[in-house]
Amino acid sequence: MSQPSASLHAHQSAYQTLLTERAGLEALSAALNGPLGQSFDHAVHIIYACTGRLAVTGIGKSGHIGRKIQATLASTGTPSLFIHPAEAAHGDLGMLAEGDLILALSNSGETAELAAILTYAARRNIPVIAITAIADSALARAASLTLLLPRTPEACPMGLAPTTSTLMQLALGDALAIALLERRNFTAEDFGTFHPGGRLGAQLRPVHELMHTGDALPLGSPNLPLQDVILEMTRKTFGCMGVINDEGALCGLITDADLRHALLGNLHTTTARDVMNHKPITTTPSTLAQDALRQMNARSKPITSLFVLDQKQHPIGIVHLHDLLRAGLR
Repeated sequence: MSQPSASLHAHQSAYQTLLTERAGLEALSAALNGPLGQSFDHAVHIIYACTGRLAVTGIGKSGHIGRKIQATLASTGTPSLFIHPAEAAHGDLGMLAEGDLILALSNSGETAELAAILTYAARRNIPVIAITAIADSALARAASLTLLLPRTPEACPMGLAPTTSTLMQLALGDALAIALLERRNFTAEDFGTFHPGGRLGAQLRPVHELMHTGDALPLGSPNLPLQDVILEMTRKTFGCMGVINDEGALCGLITDADLRHALLGNLHTTTARDVMNHKPITTTPSTLAQDALRQMNARSKPITSLFVLDQKQHPIGIVHLHDLLRAGLR
């Protein structure tokens, strides 16, 4: 009978943890309306103008948060690396070069392991941006700019385990990454360049990387007899045929469903023009794969192929649902 009460206690503990951490985030949001906001704007300007790389550093829980912040920055267009403070004192300081910038994390600002990096930065005139909660700490005094976190209770009932403080570090790091992303006009295509692997990479690939081109395209003129339309569709195996006018622009589309209706008529006298859809759904070479899949599924009766058109409405490719699935989309 003791298990239900223990479970209830755990639930209450989790609820209190989230309340405490939410209060920390609310305090951080409020602080951005004051001096922290001014420092944040300055930090974004400095990082954006940096001609080298942003070196993120921290140890313990701050180090783990720093690694995540650095990874987010790198994937959103800010050249960056992570330097472990202990390894820095044993040779990794050589990773820092002229034009670089340091982002150092320590809630107390008194982390002894950061001393080597801060001393090296001072000697080489490498600017340091600090994220800390103590304004008069050693880290804040050594920094060129300090992003001062509000003093809020840790979720740990003993006030010892870094919880609320690391959450605020992470949130502020995410805010930096997003502000820089927007400052750089970083696009989904740019994001895809840095994320070529996995499902995310597949979603961000442009259609022109997946489409079939050249002789693979099922195409015919409006005057093509229906029996020849059937042959073209059979040879190309996309379940459709694009109809092009004398200028080579797509003016219609014939699908398997259109053919089934047309088979009730005369195959010899019926032409492509008689059965084609005059307003087919198409896409462009730069359309992201995820958006092409969304186009296919947007209709009450999903479609399986999209013609890819250039600016003159000429078909330059075709992408099939199977191409998107093979690329990793679901």
